[in-house]
Amino acid sequence: MSQDIREFAAAPCDLLAFGEPTHQEPAFGRVRNDLFAQLAGHGFRSIAIETDRVAALAVDDFVREGAGTLDTAMSEGFSHGSGDLDANRRLVAWMREHNQNRPPEERVAFHGFDAPTEMVSAPSPRCYLEHARRYLGFAVDLTSLLGDDQRWSRTEAVMDPAMSVGATADAERLRSIADDMLTSLYARAPELIAATSRAEWFRARTHLTAGLGLLRYHKQSAQRIEQTARVSGQLAVRDAIMAQNLLDVRDSEARRGATFVFAHNRHLQRSLSNLRLGDLDLNWFGAGAIVGSLLGERYAFVAGSLGRSEALGLRDPDPDTYEGFLQRDTTTWGLTAATAITSARTRTDTTPEQGYFPLDQATLHAADAVLHISDGMASRSGVRLPAHEGEA
Repeated sequence: MSQDIREFAAAPCDLLAFGEPTHQEPAFGRVRNDLFAQLAGHGFRSIAIETDRVAALAVDDFVREGAGTLDTAMSEGFSHGSGDLDANRRLVAWMREHNQNRPPEERVAFHGFDAPTEMVSAPSPRCYLEHARRYLGFAVDLTSLLGDDQRWSRTEAVMDPAMSVGATADAERLRSIADDMLTSLYARAPELIAATSRAEWFRARTHLTAGLGLLRYHKQSAQRIEQTARVSGQLAVRDAIMAQNLLDVRDSEARRGATFVFAHNRHLQRSLSNLRLGDLDLNWFGAGAIVGSLLGERYAFVAGSLGRSEALGLRDPDPDTYEGFLQRDTTTWGLTAATAITSARTRTDTTPEQGYFPLDQATLHAADAVLHISDGMASRSGVRLPAHEGEA
């Protein structure tokens, strides 16, 4: 067992993904910070985490250029409530300090790679499409087609296909306009970049693809098909967006260095993802499965595993489970090659409220390594990125 992530980051890997089995155990964010600090000193120049890609532009502006403040970056640069997490604040503060007095090509970058969707809602694409429209100078009225933002963002628009606007004539027209804008963005790239900058062109593309992604998600929400297929399709659309975002991140970072990725195991694993939601048995390919199939050995996946957790009310795993096998040799946390983990059974002592997805054979078979945390509280004794601005 090791705490050196570099053992699993050797060439040709340029997209190293670290998954967490639950969002509710803070220890994974703390360990992620330690790992990225290791990697930043060995050729990694960016991190991408499970948060809205467009919102994260504000964080990247702060960590690379010093634009705004730490408080603003945390309040405006994250989605899904992740701006309130202490580990994320420490990460952003450390990245800013790390970048000071370094030339641009050596600064570490921050990326989000998620869509701005929640499990039971998705916003209007207005702000994303309007940004692109203004950049292109398109003389088209989006307001009348978009209507009130609430008709897109209300829970019913995602949960009930009869209440969704995703398949309306207005939505179809918006998708056509957005596609035309994307074509124009590329067709006029020399002119637009000369008039603005390459960075502004890419920012416009990021907004526009986010808007298109939301239109596709809302269209899937409007499908009047069997519920399991409809919701599985929603999950698949979200992860397809995440995969495209990761590929775009790699395209932008290819000349600077490798990228570290952090998200839930279900988004990053190479095997088919599954989720039991009430009576629904949902299955879809996550972003890791998509990107891994396209990049091959350039993509590596480290699955996150947890022994016990006070935050979750999770007790020690049974010795004959995968987590139990790892628990025997782990004091705080450690990395193990997936091939070194012997056959065991899947853990069954978890509850849906914990949000914990136990290790299983399919996940391990397609993983390069496992990072096991024995105890969420014990991991606090390890090295952590420094606090900022007088924080404890």
